[in-house]
Amino acid sequence: MEHRSGLASSPSSPPSPATPATGSASTPRSTHRLELSAPPGDADLVSGLLAGLVSFGWEEQGADDVEPIPGDAGASPPDGRTRFVVHCDDPAFLQGVADRVRSLAPNVEAALDEVPATDWLAAWKVFFEPVSCGGRFVVLPPWRADEEGFEGRTRVLVEPGGAFGTGHHATTALVLAAISDLLDAGGITPQDRFLDLGTGSGILAIACCTQGLQGLALDVDPVAVDNARANAALNGVTGLRVESGSLELAQGPYDLVLANILAGPLIAMAADIVALLAADGRLVLSGILSRQAGEVEAAYGRQGLGPARIVTEGEWVALVWEGGRHVH
Repeated sequence: MEHRSGLASSPSSPPSPATPATGSASTPRSTHRLELSAPPGDADLVSGLLAGLVSFGWEEQGADDVEPIPGDAGASPPDGRTRFVVHCDDPAFLQGVADRVRSLAPNVEAALDEVPATDWLAAWKVFFEPVSCGGRFVVLPPWRADEEGFEGRTRVLVEPGGAFGTGHHATTALVLAAISDLLDAGGITPQDRFLDLGTGSGILAIACCTQGLQGLALDVDPVAVDNARANAALNGVTGLRVESGSLELAQGPYDLVLANILAGPLIAMAADIVALLAADGRLVLSGILSRQAGEVEAAYGRQGLGPARIVTEGEWVALVWEGGRHVH
């Protein structure tokens, strides 16, 4: 069973809810639960959609998972199906998520219920394990900051909150590994300047700053911006500016551009993203399902980039351009 958070908001996202479910034992109340049951052929699509629609996270339980979702008595999904659960105080938001998912995956079953509130942040603490990413980084929650066993790795502390990026999702891990590889190869150096588009929790930007880079982290979700700023302070990094907005705030050229969002926005913004790259800049894109990689790579090829290095984890990929733009 996995605990995941959503990617930065995409143009097709419904309005963000006022709050995710944040009940506690001291203030008992009810919240709302959306349960989606996806057949095997639709599970990756639903995961990708939730990544763009639900900025504050969801729970995911496969047929082989034996652990229940915290605070939930639902049985393991039958017949190889995958069960997705989203809790939120706004039922209209959850209905919008259900409608969007079922419009693209009509075989997905959806149920919306009112349920007792649970202390979800306490549940996170039970399941938030350290994650080693690439050769350089390990992502830890602050209550495990002093844990032994990660010698030789830079510790990146992330407080679970209402924004994507704890290292547990494959896309975050893929980008952190790509950053690690670029540093090891000398493709980026401590003197370089970076842009992190769709920063979420700020984890990617923070990792860069721990290696001496300086840059700008952007997100359209105000919850993400607040979370990223808090995580930057938690890690004590310098040289990082976190702002609410998108490409209109970026002032290139950048030696490194990171964009862990979704395939559709990445394609739509290809020309603007490439224009921000330095002549020999590096570009890392993720939030892309393997079946979408060719279309995204082609969009950037039309902007003058050569073939990407494709890194895969499960159904997710990162596209890495290590040699900058081609001159036509």
